[in-house]
Order: sequence, then structure tokens, then C-alpha cells
Amino acid sequence: MRTILHSDLNNFYASVECLRHPEIRNKPVVVVGSKEDRHGIVLAKNMIAKRAGVKTGDVYWEARQKCGKALVEVPADFSEYLKVSKEVRKIYEDYTDRIEAFGIDECWLDVTNSLFLFGGGVQIANTIRERVKREIGITVSVGVSWNKVFAKLGSDMKKPDAVTEITQDNYREIVWNLPVEDLLYVGNATKRKLHKIGIGTIGQLAAAKEERLIKLLGKWGSYLYAFANGNDRSPVTTVDEEENIKSIGNSLTVYRDLKDEEDVHMVICLLADSVAARMREAGLTRARTVHLYARSADLNGFQKQGKLPRPSCHALDIGRKAFELFRDVYPWEHDVRGLGVSVSDFCFGAQQLDLFGSIEQDEKHKRIDAAVDKLRKKYGNKVIQSAIVYKDPKLRDLDIKGEHVIHPYGFFKNGT
Repeated sequence: MRTILHSDLNNFYASVECLRHPEIRNKPVVVVGSKEDRHGIVLAKNMIAKRAGVKTGDVYWEARQKCGKALVEVPADFSEYLKVSKEVRKIYEDYTDRIEAFGIDECWLDVTNSLFLFGGGVQIANTIRERVKREIGITVSVGVSWNKVFAKLGSDMKKPDAVTEITQDNYREIVWNLPVEDLLYVGNATKRKLHKIGIGTIGQLAAAKEERLIKLLGKWGSYLYAFANGNDRSPVTTVDEEENIKSIGNSLTVYRDLKDEEDVHMVICLLADSVAARMREAGLTRARTVHLYARSADLNGFQKQGKLPRPSCHALDIGRKAFELFRDVYPWEHDVRGLGVSVSDFCFGAQQLDLFGSIEQDEKHKRIDAAVDKLRKKYGNKVIQSAIVYKDPKLRDLDIKGEHVIHPYGFFKNGT
């Protein structure tokens, strides 16, 4: 049986800011986006602000009403958060090489092969928790289980600075009484659909007929049924297993809400460019499928995937398909808060060109991509940008490839 840990750095952005500025540690703290462009949306808060009722997604003035004049606001510094995240990962690497990131502040660790060296899963989790606090100066909550989904549930149950174990003996008592939306990949839209058929807890989901769930949710009905019953068998992947990469993607919560299709097209071009570059870095020459994820200003998620006309690693092809998917799926009831683009279904070996394909055109794209990659490696990712991005100076100056990443399964973290 596997032993999987899920580590979640508590109130990560705010914790890093309190680490950098000890004088604010005992005050309510919020990390906010741009006030000019977003009225200061709260991206993170420390435990003091959380206890006062501040929520992620609050506008700054709402947080101020809840905390009063003592509230400290700090602008987000993603480069610093990425730096601390990498420092924590070095601690994880002392216990296993099977580490899968789930955003900048969360990771799964498969420690099955490390038990004989470091003790049981709970012992390893507590050791990691103590080391992160002592060596980095922030806290982490860790879930321990035999699968990734329940390990993630465990890390969410006790915060901050705690370890929770979910076993095959106790999961029915611990997990099945929880609200169904606590299960990984159950977002607002799925929750509403399940509530309509009387499913409000994870236990009720586990007891439902799988066929009924498939009829309601498509293939995700089968996945969620398996997850609720503890049958998640997905492996913890590693960065060294490039041949097993299922998807490569990038996402961005934009500094301002996107008002129209021109705004959306601009961000999709940025994302597609970074995804194509990551594919080339990983040696993945072509992908067949593009995935689009959009989050609205009211925090609902929309997603769709589609096949490319032919496999490609070119940003133009990926961006064109992603924009087409956006148009198909987004209802425009609200402005767009964030976007994600990823590719999957990779193919290898020689490519069979379609009837109208041009070998000369393909080779030209490859030479251009190689030249751009070389310049970016020497001068940085921002040295060459798509022309459309120059309409927005803040996006033009953004190193989207270096600082904004989503990982396999990332689209469904808080999605539909």
C-alpha cells in the first residue's frame, strides 16, 4: 500500500510577508492585488485576519471593515513566493524524489519507498512540518493517506501547523461526513448539480450509483465516485519523468478583470507562448489537445478541451484553438478574472503532414522558435513578446513563463 503526503503551506503569501516583515506578524495582514485595477482584491490573509472574518476574494475595503485600522496591506510579490516555495521543496527532496506540485504552495509526496529510512508516514510528515517551521520560518499542514485525494483532504482538515492521517480503517468516519464540495475537483457547478439530486456529503456521493453520476457529470462522475470511495490510483509524478507528463500548462490571475474578447485574446496569446516554450524545453514536440480554463469575476470556473487540426507545438496554433474554446464555453455574464491554457495528448516520432501541410512552413516555425528560445535564454523571457501584448504595458512586462505555472490536474483545483 502506498503512503502519500499532501503538504499545504499555511496562508502562504501572507506567511512569507510576515517572515519578511516581523513587525507586522502580530497584526491582521492581507496580501492584495493592484488597488487601481482591482480595488485591492485580497489574495491571501494571515490567521489573525482570517479569524476576523476576512476571506480570499474580499475587496480591501471589506477586509478593512472587518479588521479596523490595525489591518496591514501588503502588495503581492510572486517572485519572493516562488523563491520560498523552492526552498521548502529542497526539504521535501530529503525524503523522496517523487514530488508533484499542485500550485506554488502545495505538493504531493510519495514516501512509500522511504518508510524504512525515516519511519511511518505520520512520522515523516511531522519531521517535515517541524523542519519547515524551524528552517524556513513558516508553517505547513500535512495530510497522510494511501491516495492523493484523501491526503489532500487531510491537509485541509487541521490548520495551521498540523498533521492528519486518513487510513483505510478510519476514512468512512472522517471523510464521508464532510460536505461533498470538500472533495478535490468538486467545484461550485458540480456541487449544485449534486445537490439537485440529493447528494450533499462525500458519503452520499460514495453510496450513489456510478451510472447515475456518469449520466449527470459525464466521465467526471466516474472519477468522483472513485475518489469518494478511496479508489484514487493516480501516481505522484516527478519532474524527471518527462516521458510520463500528461499535460503542460500555464495560468494567470490577471491584475485586472478582462472586459472583452480583445483582452482575453491578449492573455491567451501570452499563455500559449509560454506553454509552447515549456513543451520545447521538455522535448515534447507536438500535442494533439488544447485545454482552456476561465474563471469569472464571481469565481465560477468554465473549461473546455478540443483537438488541434493537426498536432503542434506552435504558440499560434495553441492560442488560436484556446481562443476558439473560450468563445465556445464562456457565457460573458461577468468579466474574466483568470485564464489557463494547457496541452496534452503528446505524440512522438515522425509527423504525417495533412494534404495541405507545408514541410517548408513547419521548418520555418521550428527555426523561429529555436531563435526565440535562444534569445530568451540569454536575455530573459520578456525580451521577445507577441505584438498584441504591447497594448497593455503591465502584461508586456510580465514574465508569465517564469512566474505563473499550473501543473497536471491544476485546471480542476477550484474549477467546475
